[in-house]
Amino acid sequence: MDSVKKIVYLKKNDRNLTYAPTVESAVQYANAGMLEEWIQCYLLFTHKVIPFQNDFMKGEHLCIGVVKFPLRLIQSQVLKLDEKHATEDDGHAAALPPLLLQYEEGKFHCNFQIKLLTTLKKRKVDAYPTIIVMKGNEDYKRFMKYYGTVFFYVDKV
Repeated sequence: MDSVKKIVYLKKNDRNLTYAPTVESAVQYANAGMLEEWIQCYLLFTHKVIPFQNDFMKGEHLCIGVVKFPLRLIQSQVLKLDEKHATEDDGHAAALPPLLLQYEEGKFHCNFQIKLLTTLKKRKVDAYPTIIVMKGNEDYKRFMKYYGTVFFYVDKV
């Protein structure tokens, strides 16, 4: 076990990663094996979602992403935005953050990015870069059974 720890902790990271609340930054962190760190930065610095972060930090969890995710699979409420907000140009997709979803008991939930999800649905976006967070072995087994080979990872933006 000590040799595994040495390999993991001595692994050189030659790339300097700069956090930004964008899909591009999340992909860079994911490619460097630091996706959880990106999520923590996003929750703490950008979204300031302390209750979700505290829940996220408790116990074991698994993060999968950044994957191209079909929005129709998300179980959540959608806000009613007026036309101005729905058609507003928020820039290139890489300038937006990825969706952060929780997979629990076979369902995908968007807990706090509802405005982004609503905007994407109003724009009729079918699939969007997403990070999936799950807890527990049962959720992981269920996820792998139904979705394990379906999603495509986003390599670059």
